[in-house]
Amino acid sequence: MPQHLRSHHHKPQVIYHDTPHNRHVIASLPLLHKTFRPTPWLFNAHTQLIFHSLRKGKQKLGRHSASLYDHHEQLTMRDGGLTALYWLGHKLPANTPTIVVMHTITGSPDSMAELIQDLHQGTGWRIVLCLRRGHGHLPLKTPRINLMGCTEDLREQLNVIRERFPQSSLYAVGSSAGSGLLVRYLGEEGDNAPFRACFAYCPGYDIDQSFDVVHPWYSRMMAKKLVKQFILPNQRHIAHFKTAKSLVEVQNLATLYKTLYEFAGYSDYAAYNAANNPMYVFDAIKTPLMVLNAEDDPVCRIDNLKPWLHTIQTMPNVLLVTTKHGSHCAHYEGWSARSWSARLMSQYFLLMAAQA
Repeated sequence: MPQHLRSHHHKPQVIYHDTPHNRHVIASLPLLHKTFRPTPWLFNAHTQLIFHSLRKGKQKLGRHSASLYDHHEQLTMRDGGLTALYWLGHKLPANTPTIVVMHTITGSPDSMAELIQDLHQGTGWRIVLCLRRGHGHLPLKTPRINLMGCTEDLREQLNVIRERFPQSSLYAVGSSAGSGLLVRYLGEEGDNAPFRACFAYCPGYDIDQSFDVVHPWYSRMMAKKLVKQFILPNQRHIAHFKTAKSLVEVQNLATLYKTLYEFAGYSDYAAYNAANNPMYVFDAIKTPLMVLNAEDDPVCRIDNLKPWLHTIQTMPNVLLVTTKHGSHCAHYEGWSARSWSARLMSQYFLLMAAQA
């Protein structure tokens, strides 16, 4: 592991292709020059991640999203599948920028409410959550679901967003699994991507390998949750799959990922991975992209980054930020545990908008 990935102090480390523009961006973002101090009573990566999960659970129980979002709509995809858009700031002026959010592997309007609200408060912009098939209590209308996200569905969702607000400039955040969807889409689209700037939060990089190194406890827990949430309620849709029995019995994330291919609409794992792995098209990204990883992340390990360091350092549009602490999507600071990562996202987008 390169020495600069194991920081000996608590200031964020920034890895990038050296250009005047990148130096200006980095110099203009105050959070990159200050020590990141995690919330004192969240004393390690596990307490940070558990707190993050508990906070999401509290939002779900309290139905926080019911009062947060001011508009939502269900969208029927070309094949009859159902997705949705959840908006905050829907009634803002038509030319207000819009941040498109791509959620986590089990994401819902409730679980993403904290990030949605923080981004809205940090920028004053319109925020829209692109809800994937089967998530947030959406009924599964067709025997197809991709827990990592589907770029075909995302394109249809983006078409609707652009139709609703043609004067609005677009930005995007992908969180955890959502970062994989975002990166895959950006790579497939290249110069045609509609976003002015994007942010990938706690990506796992090569998902053919990254699930193999998830901390065993989290791997088992998350696999169990995914089976309960997506597999068991939809057994009638998958009964004819040759992988049906294996899907119900999976014990870890790596096995689940490698068994999902039929449910995602592919004949074998190789075809599924080739069509969905974000790193296969990573070097084709042309949109400005900031990436944030924590060295102590037990889910998306920092070592997953190692094979891609050279590529990142040759891409003038990519800024990689690493922190010593932050766990998985849990960069909390201060005694009140506010989101440091959402502040960085907001600062980055506001800066990029000012430069447009």
